[in-house]
Amino acid sequence: MAQRLELIGTLALLGAAGAIQFSIAAGQALIAVAVVCWAAMLLALREPPSAPRFFWPLVVYAGLTILSAVFSPQPRTSIIDCKQLVLFLLVPVTYRLVDQSRAQTMVTVIVSFAAASAVYGIFQYAILHYDNLGQRPQGSLGHYMTYSGLLMLVIGAALARVLFGRRERMWAAMVMPALVVAVALTLTRNAWVGACAAAAMLLSLKDLRLLAVLPVVAAIFLAIAGTTITSRFTSMFSLTDPTNRDRVAMLREGRSMIRTHPLLGVGPNMVEVVYADYRDPDAVQKVNPHLHNVPVQIAAERGVPALIVWLTFIVVLVVDLARSFQASDRFLAAAALAGVVSMLAAGMFEYNFGDSEFLILFLVLITLPFAAARSTTRNLQSTIHN
Repeated sequence: MAQRLELIGTLALLGAAGAIQFSIAAGQALIAVAVVCWAAMLLALREPPSAPRFFWPLVVYAGLTILSAVFSPQPRTSIIDCKQLVLFLLVPVTYRLVDQSRAQTMVTVIVSFAAASAVYGIFQYAILHYDNLGQRPQGSLGHYMTYSGLLMLVIGAALARVLFGRRERMWAAMVMPALVVAVALTLTRNAWVGACAAAAMLLSLKDLRLLAVLPVVAAIFLAIAGTTITSRFTSMFSLTDPTNRDRVAMLREGRSMIRTHPLLGVGPNMVEVVYADYRDPDAVQKVNPHLHNVPVQIAAERGVPALIVWLTFIVVLVVDLARSFQASDRFLAAAALAGVVSMLAAGMFEYNFGDSEFLILFLVLITLPFAAARSTTRNLQSTIHN
């Protein structure tokens, strides 16, 4: 019975990792199946749940988020928003259900589904005229930000497989152009920054001299890209660009929120509600749903203690991934590190940690190396015992 539950849960988790790139509803339904199978399996085996070290700061972060919601100006609205915290269960679920072989398969599934999604995005741009800032490629997802964020994560995983993988490197290399072109066509600058940061980190890990390749590739790409993409790229460095000005204003607004509510913040999902009270004179938009910066958003929404715990999560995760990169499967650790670097770099300009689809794929990717190492250790112990 336990083995059957494990198999069903694993298949559901594999399906979720691919489906989430096309449909949040399908992905979440499969995640629910995986969680139920995982919980039932643990009960059948009388086995306590286990997770990597980085999971425990996330638990504390979840607790502080709920506390912030309770004291929010609109507790009901904030508490409803806390449902996203359930996604943190993906860490112990992936940690228990995935082994070394399944981890490799899961990355293949993720990359393959992303390749299909990228082709669809390119089709939208070329045929359906999703070719301007008002209408950008978004795949089958609800927003181009989510679409570009997922592509950014997969670009890091695919490049990690090309540089450090032992199998299916050719497939990753074959789909890489489609992934890169698709994310470029979204005109989403934070995803461009995140993808470049991840690529720079991976090339440095492989051989520091390979960093020289990155500016050459970028120069060639910009030389052959259309004026829409090149104009969007140069706008990143313009202080007169409206979105740049608005993001600077949002940083000041976030600082004001933090000063006023340092311990528990203004409450989850409350930034948009209280935005008018803190709106900066130089702000462009009258209202924004969030502050387009992960650390500032967390501190403003949930308080400084929550930010400190979140930063602890990042530090513990990076330290353990660095150790994993030196001690075990370099590819999986490199892919996870690329995910962290891209999330942090893009997260300076977008609240990607609050995007459910992005968070699902991110949590799975960063857990895979620890799940693979766990299964390897268990197999060795079983062999020695026998």
